[in-house]
Amino acid sequence: MSLKRIMSNYADYNLWVNQQFVNWLSPKSDELLYAEVPSSFSTIIKTLDHIWSTEEYWFSVISEADLLEKKPESELSKEEIFEGLLNSSVKLKHLINSLSEEDLVKEVKIVNPWFECELPISDYLLQVINHGTYHRGQIVTMGRNIGITDASNTDYNFYNVVKQQH
Repeated sequence: MSLKRIMSNYADYNLWVNQQFVNWLSPKSDELLYAEVPSSFSTIIKTLDHIWSTEEYWFSVISEADLLEKKPESELSKEEIFEGLLNSSVKLKHLINSLSEEDLVKEVKIVNPWFECELPISDYLLQVINHGTYHRGQIVTMGRNIGITDASNTDYNFYNVVKQQH
């Protein structure tokens, strides 16, 4: 299996899993989505916004483009955050699917206030999707703490099994 196929599948998974979360959370009340819960971010909506913002950051790194400014989470509706996250995931998927094997191993230097590194684009893609997985796990736990217990299975292996069946 080629690196290109693995990375494209992982980017496709990222879009699928974010769509699953939007489908799951869209019908929930604002009271639940904005409920304060002890976690890295204090609400489910703030956590989703963080996942979106981080996807945008890593997209700018992978594409070597400037990071576009977006409105602060406090000025966005839940629908805008859902849409922004999905649009970001589509954009990331299309970018990764457009890259060649050679592009995926190209190293890109990052210098920012938190760290400095020079790693292959494929490592950055793994980072952004693993980061989203970490925070989606927090969202499931936050949801359980406020009575939202109907999350679906969004494991990467489950995605691959479901995809094989279609």
